[in-house]
Amino acid sequence: MLGLPDIGLTSLSEVASAAAQITSVTSLPLIVDVDTGFGEALNVARTVVEMERAGVAGIQVEDQVMPKRCGHLDGKQVVGIEQMVEKVVVAKEASTRGLVIIGRTDAASVEGFDSAVERARAYVRAGADMIFPEALRNADEFREFAKKVDAPLFANMTEFGVTDYISLKQFERLGYKMVVFPVTTFRVMMKAVERSLQELARRGSQKGFLDELMTRKEFYALIDYDAYAKDDRAASRRAEKILDTN
Repeated sequence: MLGLPDIGLTSLSEVASAAAQITSVTSLPLIVDVDTGFGEALNVARTVVEMERAGVAGIQVEDQVMPKRCGHLDGKQVVGIEQMVEKVVVAKEASTRGLVIIGRTDAASVEGFDSAVERARAYVRAGADMIFPEALRNADEFREFAKKVDAPLFANMTEFGVTDYISLKQFERLGYKMVVFPVTTFRVMMKAVERSLQELARRGSQKGFLDELMTRKEFYALIDYDAYAKDDRAASRRAEKILDTN
């Protein structure tokens, strides 16, 4: 959204503001990727406070070294297990509204599968409500991880990464409770924007792809335009009534 790469450049205030915008228009539970928690343990505590203030249901905190990298790229590093355990402990202590703490480990592609399992178990003991093993490669690895880690498990099914394409039903059979498709809709949207701008540049008109656009009626229904207009009319009637009384 900000046109920045996934290397920890966004700030806590930027992410909290975006989260608050989302929770203001939906009652669905929102999970926010807070990367490494925007710093050390004390920063994680403040992150929890700000996320709860924004109405967030859960956060995922990862064990990468800052500056972090996208979980499916090479060159990642992970902090010591003690440092991440401290972050999980502090996150749980800072929560006053039952924020779900998802402990993410990137260790599988850095230190190996066994290290990811060891770290996940430690994060569970520290209080993590859910575990997110990032960048496992295939169904066999996800299955083996689920056998070895006794906790609700979270999976990332991103595109163009190191993970084989696995369906929701497959993940469910493998023992995973939640699956995120983190930028799927964003990639679809950006590709559509690119195509429409190319078409406008070539033809100078949108007439040729009107069937690909959300109609005015559909868009107004999505943002509940009529409800706002109704409230505005009602306010005008109340004002008129007050003036007539005077």
